[in-house]
Amino acid sequence: MKFSKMPYTRPDVPKILAAYADATARFENASTAAEQLDLYKELEALESDFETNMTLCSIRNSVNTRDPYYEAERAYCDEQEPLLQEAAHAFQEKLLASKFRPQLEEKLGSLLFSNLELAQKGFSPKVTKLVQEENALETQYQKLYASAKVQFDGKERNIAQLGPYKESTDAKTRRAAFEAEGSFFDAHRKEFDEIYDAMVKNRTAQAKALGYESYVQLGYIRQGRNCYTPRDVAAFRSLVVRDIVPVVKEIKEAQAKRLGLSHITLADDGLFFPDGNAVPQGTPDELMQAGQQMYREMSPETAAFIDQMFSMELFDVLAKEGKAPGGYCTDLPKYHCSFIFSNFNGTSGDVDVLTHEAGHAFASYIADRTIPVAALRSPSMEGCETHSMSMEFLTAPWHHLFFKDKTAPYEISHTESALIFIPYGCLVDHFQELVYSAPNMTPAERNAAWLRLEGVYRPYLDFADLPFYSRGAGWQRQLHIYECPFYYIEYCLAQTMSLQFFSAHRKDAKAAWEKYLAFVKLGGTKTFLDLVASAGMRSPFEDGCLKDIAKETKDWLDSAYRAL
Repeated sequence: MKFSKMPYTRPDVPKILAAYADATARFENASTAAEQLDLYKELEALESDFETNMTLCSIRNSVNTRDPYYEAERAYCDEQEPLLQEAAHAFQEKLLASKFRPQLEEKLGSLLFSNLELAQKGFSPKVTKLVQEENALETQYQKLYASAKVQFDGKERNIAQLGPYKESTDAKTRRAAFEAEGSFFDAHRKEFDEIYDAMVKNRTAQAKALGYESYVQLGYIRQGRNCYTPRDVAAFRSLVVRDIVPVVKEIKEAQAKRLGLSHITLADDGLFFPDGNAVPQGTPDELMQAGQQMYREMSPETAAFIDQMFSMELFDVLAKEGKAPGGYCTDLPKYHCSFIFSNFNGTSGDVDVLTHEAGHAFASYIADRTIPVAALRSPSMEGCETHSMSMEFLTAPWHHLFFKDKTAPYEISHTESALIFIPYGCLVDHFQELVYSAPNMTPAERNAAWLRLEGVYRPYLDFADLPFYSRGAGWQRQLHIYECPFYYIEYCLAQTMSLQFFSAHRKDAKAAWEKYLAFVKLGGTKTFLDLVASAGMRSPFEDGCLKDIAKETKDWLDSAYRAL
């Protein structure tokens, strides 16, 4: 079925809650493990149906935030979702306490029970109203961001459409694009500050209600972090400052030299070559066709996957008025497929997003067909991001389909960006830890904290009195900070994995693909660190791992520059 034909039906929440209550009662009174297993599968099917409807609503709202019907439906779903979470929570309590738990663990996997025990710590009916309010705030932020309109180069544009100008070879144009972007955020400064302040206070209240000192602990639980702690992440960030930041600083000094600059300002940060960055060659339709060819040639598994994506029209990739910012991949379990959302703007990021989000979608496609227990199909988010970030590198033999004679410059800038990203990702994570550890910070204090951390993780960068950014508010354009608290260090951990897959691919492309496919087929049946070990990779937390990755990547970059 094509995406446009998939019917959305407002979830009948009273009916769903009644079904949950009935299944929970029957589960508790069941006399055999087989009966309980059947009830588990019954609820799995129920969840597949209502989750699909809620996702359809969310996608259609983000494709056009001005559509009043889906705006109202999104508000309804945001309000009802915590009630469904309550019902699932009650069932999971009985599942964890089952007298047949050993038999159920044998069928469903012990990790599922460990994950459910963790999830139980992250929710209670006592926070339902707060979660409803949190959902509404997230939608409010998305709508405000999507409302952005700035006059630039003779036309009204949204934030995504400023992307090419921010990479212009003309310094004045680049700066003007950043100023135009900043002007929107400055014009709505009070609203962005008030929304985030309300979010921090709301999430802190949830944490307190659940017995935690701060939202830091609750954030980790809700991210499903089942094999590492805040202390581990703090140690990782320190290793990044020690082993990655100096290498990135060297890369940025070389970039400044190429551009004929004394140092890098924010307006120069995204321009890698004086004659311009590599950009995709072709129309959006031609890029999509190139993507289809790439995945058809890559492997039998990716061929079947991409044909489904195209036949069901599971993409919305063009930037347009009223569309939510960013890019994502999300699952439609009832239809055994995923949907990819993006905002193409004519930069290399269009291809990065296509390969990145397709990495998520492909992993979901494989898991749906190989792992019978739905709850074990997806790993925690570090594993998911390893799927997507590694795919960006494993598609290298087909990059020429998108970039033609600019393939080599693209691959250099893409690899540099991968290494450069890791400190930035740590900056986002560290900032959130500070904010939720001191929830009464004022907006000015948050901005000051961000600027201090910029000096730690991106010491090479000069904000050059740019509006919005120079006052330390640049974090407000990072959607995750508002919408997905504590979802960011996953990218950093996954990037260390992707660079290891990149290294393996250079040595033996066929073996690297087979290793990647085996990693994907494990889905969420192991913790992230166990997945890493299963793939024969080094843990990102291992002292020396980052140093070796940085050196190997820098050596490749140096040789690639010499070959240009």
